[in-house]
Amino acid sequence: MGASSFALYGILINAVPVSLLNGFITVVNIYYLSKIYSKKEQFETLEVRADNKYLLKFLKFHNKEIQKFFPGFEYKPEINTISFFILRDMNVAGVFLAHQQDDETIRVGLDFVIPQYRDFKNGKYIFHRLRNEFINQGIKRVVSPSYTKKHSKYLLKMGFKKRGDNLFEKRF
Repeated sequence: MGASSFALYGILINAVPVSLLNGFITVVNIYYLSKIYSKKEQFETLEVRADNKYLLKFLKFHNKEIQKFFPGFEYKPEINTISFFILRDMNVAGVFLAHQQDDETIRVGLDFVIPQYRDFKNGKYIFHRLRNEFINQGIKRVVSPSYTKKHSKYLLKMGFKKRGDNLFEKRF
């Protein structure tokens, strides 16, 4: 917007160098913005066992950041029956840990994404594109506790409804 405004300004005051330079900058910005927003990323999940060494190192390495969104989180391998990494263009972007609460419900223990991938695309992948996989397994709802405003905002954006003080629910 700034470069296009200066290009227009250059035209209005008959300053050809100002208008040409800022016109060029505007075209370059439009080109790169279109590339950024049209980029198709590939998402996959990689299921991991509870004792996976990379999972344990990942959780330890990112523990300080995890505690910001999930205060008091402590990894308990015996609880998590659903554990997978979220891969984005084959890079580990986050981790999803949950357990089956009953036949139709899974409870999220950790839905963590590393900072450079926090653009809601991982959440959309899990809760929208994996929806049919959850349904095929008989899952009809996902519940997730939230202890921070940022995480609550994320859950609402993913289609969860608030069901208690710190509990959110999404039905399929």
